[in-house]
Amino acid sequence: MANPIDDKTTEDIKKALESKNPALAVKMIQKYLDKENNTPLNIGITGETGSGKSSFVNAFREIDDGDEGAAPTGVTETTSEPTPYPHPQFPNVKLWDLPGVGTRNFPRDKYLKLVEFERFDFFIIISADRFRENDVMLAQEIKKMKKKFYFVRSKIDNDLRNEERKQRSEFNAQRTLEHIRENCIQ
Repeated sequence: MANPIDDKTTEDIKKALESKNPALAVKMIQKYLDKENNTPLNIGITGETGSGKSSFVNAFREIDDGDEGAAPTGVTETTSEPTPYPHPQFPNVKLWDLPGVGTRNFPRDKYLKLVEFERFDFFIIISADRFRENDVMLAQEIKKMKKKFYFVRSKIDNDLRNEERKQRSEFNAQRTLEHIRENCIQ
């Protein structure tokens, strides 16, 4: 695992301790911690239109879709530009609700440039139903930038209801969830 403190900071703290100046070392450590606690983190919430990106932003922030300050949601495309929402406990963390990839206004081949994809530190790819070609493209682009992402499969409650209706007496929620999980991994 990489050292979370850069070599110069580590060396300066070490010198302060060796010179029997613990107050200076504590001050330097506190300065480092303050800097780390105030480092901005921009998380891009991306995926296809209608996948539940805005609902995810609201749920993550523990607010309802209709609350004041909530990301707008709807049955038609609602996010027309990248929009930041502050994390409720960490003001330096922003969740960016991004428009859906592969739409008329945000076609796949221009999406990365239009949403300024490279400005985000980390990503959450939201996908409803199945992992699709656009999701693969997003994951590959994030990897090319040497950044990290999580994949979140949304609307599983709908899938469970549909499977239960189809299978009736043979329905097994745990088995269905395991099947969905395996499909996501593949």
